[in-house]
Amino acid sequence: MPIRLATPADLALLPALQLAAGAAFRAVGMAEIADAPPPGAEEFAPHQRLGHLWVTVDDADRPQGFVLVRLLDGCAHIEQVSVHPAAAGRGLGRELIDHVAGWAAGRGLDALTLSTFRSVPWNAPYYRRLGFRELTEHQLTDGLRQVLAEEAALGLTDRVCMRRGGGSDARRG
Repeated sequence: MPIRLATPADLALLPALQLAAGAAFRAVGMAEIADAPPPGAEEFAPHQRLGHLWVTVDDADRPQGFVLVRLLDGCAHIEQVSVHPAAAGRGLGRELIDHVAGWAAGRGLDALTLSTFRSVPWNAPYYRRLGFRELTEHQLTDGLRQVLAEEAALGLTDRVCMRRGGGSDARRG
């Protein structure tokens, strides 16, 4: 499926896509994650305007997955990757992440970073297979520490920060 920058018309479709993708958390006993309301279209808009939101689309040009990034500590930080369950298992998440990696490299960004659930099979174990490595406390940047603190304040536990690319010691702040 093609990947392109999200357009304003895509934004209204992304909350339902994220909610559908999140339903998988129910199967691992995380109903509170599955049932959490997704961000509204207006919350995606600033990322879309900055060119930090990409979608993979079907033949009708409807988003089937998306990746949202922000710049954090000289890296492209992946805030969210979601693929609709009807399109899952086709490598779309990997393609979206690889797309962001190419975008980041073209802008001279050090690496990709993200935070994720350590033990959910399609989270940290999946990202390891895509070349991400778990960061130790010593390797966390100030920005990543802030991300983890914000997630903890929301009640998200079992979280880990990961990095793909850049040097062996990710510490910058």
